[in-house]
Amino acid sequence: MLSDGDVSVTILSLGCITQDWQVPVNGRRVPVVLGYQRPQDYLNNPYFLGVIAGRVANRISGAGFTLDGQRYALPVNDPPNHLHGGPAGIHAQNWGVEPDGTGAVQLRLVSPDGDQGYPGRVRFEVTVTLRGHMLTYDMRAETDRPTPVNLAQHSYYNLMGQGGVHDHQLQVSADHFTPADAAMIPTGQQLPLAGQAFALRQPGPLRQADPGQNGLDMNFVLSGAVTDAAAVLTAPNGLRLALQTDQPCLQLYTGGALSAVGAALPGQNHAPFGGVCLEPQQFPNALNTPGFASVLVLPDQPYRQILQVRIAPDGAP
Repeated sequence: MLSDGDVSVTILSLGCITQDWQVPVNGRRVPVVLGYQRPQDYLNNPYFLGVIAGRVANRISGAGFTLDGQRYALPVNDPPNHLHGGPAGIHAQNWGVEPDGTGAVQLRLVSPDGDQGYPGRVRFEVTVTLRGHMLTYDMRAETDRPTPVNLAQHSYYNLMGQGGVHDHQLQVSADHFTPADAAMIPTGQQLPLAGQAFALRQPGPLRQADPGQNGLDMNFVLSGAVTDAAAVLTAPNGLRLALQTDQPCLQLYTGGALSAVGAALPGQNHAPFGGVCLEPQQFPNALNTPGFASVLVLPDQPYRQILQVRIAPDGAP
């Protein structure tokens, strides 16, 4: 567990999972991410609660890709596609953990050549640091041969601690999105958000962005500077989340398919729209989409992603 004052975060070795994040507001501590009470419940985690998803987050069409003339077949876990690194991806593996005694913890995992069908041996390292209200994920990967890597931290946020998230206000620094087909595979286009109900350049309630209340699951193309907040989420209780990322995209999922699987953290209700997932990432299905930036990592070009998420009462220093 990481702690700083009244803020605490629990990180699990399984899947590098953020199990719990407690933030004080109005005289009580609120669990602001969805989690299961028992670590063993994450062995069945169909919604990827709190994980680091990879080797390649999001969907890969047809569960495969071609690299240097060779076809690589991947496990199908979202038929007919491959999702979040496969059923036994890095989210489902046990990482080595080393607290450093300064409010940070380092997690390491070696993924062997052929793991879930991917080429190359990859060494992953994630350092999670809590400073005040700010949680930082520093994600790195090194490989011995060219291979794709696209990680995504996959916490579901509910700043009220319970109930639905439709009354949360969300702002996303994006002017375009990548439309997808019925199987959630991007078409390869980048279309303007202007005029869409889910255009969130200005803050608006999730209820307004999703007037049909069928749930949103879409990829925004970010347009702000790295030092700016890519997304800002505020709740009726006054808690405010500000997310900064160096990734080009942000997947927004409003949890329309969530349901109770394991025993939820006390006071939480794992039900449709019980949490909103904000997933910084590279362009989804880039391996099979000409025109999207490459997600290949090379021995002399390692992977790194830095994600910072601050959750505090609005106006708090």
